[in-house]
Amino acid sequence: MPRFFITKEEIGESFMVLTGENAAHAKVLRLKNGDEVTVCDGEGTDYRCTVSDTAPGRISLVVHAASPAQSEAAVSCSIYMAFAKADKFEHVIQKAIELGASELVCFPSARCVSRPDEKSLSKKLERWQKIAASAAEQSRRGAIPRVIALSSYKEALERAAKADLAVCFYENENDLTFRAVIEQTDIRTAALLTGPEGGFEPEEIRQAEEAGLRICTLGSRILRCETAPLCALSALMYAVGEF
Repeated sequence: MPRFFITKEEIGESFMVLTGENAAHAKVLRLKNGDEVTVCDGEGTDYRCTVSDTAPGRISLVVHAASPAQSEAAVSCSIYMAFAKADKFEHVIQKAIELGASELVCFPSARCVSRPDEKSLSKKLERWQKIAASAAEQSRRGAIPRVIALSSYKEALERAAKADLAVCFYENENDLTFRAVIEQTDIRTAALLTGPEGGFEPEEIRQAEEAGLRICTLGSRILRCETAPLCALSALMYAVGEF
């Protein structure tokens, strides 16, 4: 069934209207009167609707029922990823949302090659949020995860440390496995923090530990910066029964 996200302000009790990009998408899908669609408010509620009228740039819907979205994970997981080169973060946004992440957070660290200035970061955030919305729609999510940029590594640590499960992954950690940490924790919220192409500096790992994050290994193989967060997220979702 086709799925569309609209703002809460556009939600109607009995009727709704798709406009703009949603109407254009509906046209591509060749929706006609009587077709069923799902409309989501982006905050966890789905509305079952049928098309009642089509016009250029405007699709009218009749609302039949509202219900909580069934596709959101029981664990709210934030992915913290250091700024990466090229479009690697875009790839992570898309795939992490498909896997169930609730939030994507990027931040600077010592070995980051990519260091966008305020102007370019503002444009990137706008693009990243659109990618998030598209991925949420495609994967039938009930909410559109936020994409956030932080100004410092310290801020990332302080924010991540508030989660029930707060983990920093480090290639030179050989003893504590992610599985062991998951098994030791009652998880409602999680924060998974990974580094840039060159990894974290030893001093940054010390800071993460002091902030309250557990320092874990993701195995004996070195993972690319865009692979590590998706690997960790998949492992977590499997462990908590989402798969």
